[in-house]
Amino acid sequence: MAADNIVLEIKGLYKSFGSNHVLRDFSVTLSQGENLAVLGKSGSGKSVLIKCIIGLIIPDAGSIKVFGQEVHELHQDDLDQMRAKIGFLFQSNALYDSMTVEENLLFPLRRHWITQGQADTDAAVVEALEDVGLGHTRYMMPSELSGGMRKRIALARTLILKPQIILYDEPTTGLDPITSREISELIVRVQKKYNTASMIISHDMSCIHATANRIVMLIDGKCYANDTYEKLMQSTDQKIRDFFIETI
Repeated sequence: MAADNIVLEIKGLYKSFGSNHVLRDFSVTLSQGENLAVLGKSGSGKSVLIKCIIGLIIPDAGSIKVFGQEVHELHQDDLDQMRAKIGFLFQSNALYDSMTVEENLLFPLRRHWITQGQADTDAAVVEALEDVGLGHTRYMMPSELSGGMRKRIALARTLILKPQIILYDEPTTGLDPITSREISELIVRVQKKYNTASMIISHDMSCIHATANRIVMLIDGKCYANDTYEKLMQSTDQKIRDFFIETI
């Protein structure tokens, strides 16, 4: 994709915790409208990578530019504005149990001090819920929803801010195969409707196959491989093939 479409650029990223060298010269780009999957074993640094991107962890060295801005040079107000453009789907969903679905969706608008008229607010809630196929849940509590429905509501809460980038942290973990497939299909629909750029952290090869335009393999702290699912599946490199054994 053209360089002017790049919304996230990571160069030479290093991060260690004591003697544990998690990221070692990791580099990757993400373009507008692209779904990029980051694949790696547990403990390989995928979650650390996400936290570096949104400024929760400061890397030891390297560059992270989001929309052309160096993340770790931003003052707090500018960092908050940048984060408002990035949606994050937590592995645990992170819904507030004491709030209705509608109140959960409104929370990020209030968190980022986004003010709008009641009619616009209502329309935003309705649109976000319709995007995930759960318009009827508006006044329900999270405890009344299934695991798959809670995942969809968490995504609706992300979509209400109209983010340009979405970070998905293990979006299908703990879900049955049918629900996992539905979530994967939803990720693709969101990409097509909003032209979002997404980074998908997942161990679920079915999800990655269904959603990713490109896969980055995080091995030994580096971008070990960077290609499409089909190309990587044909690789003769054993480190790559190990991830595809169950799907070949």
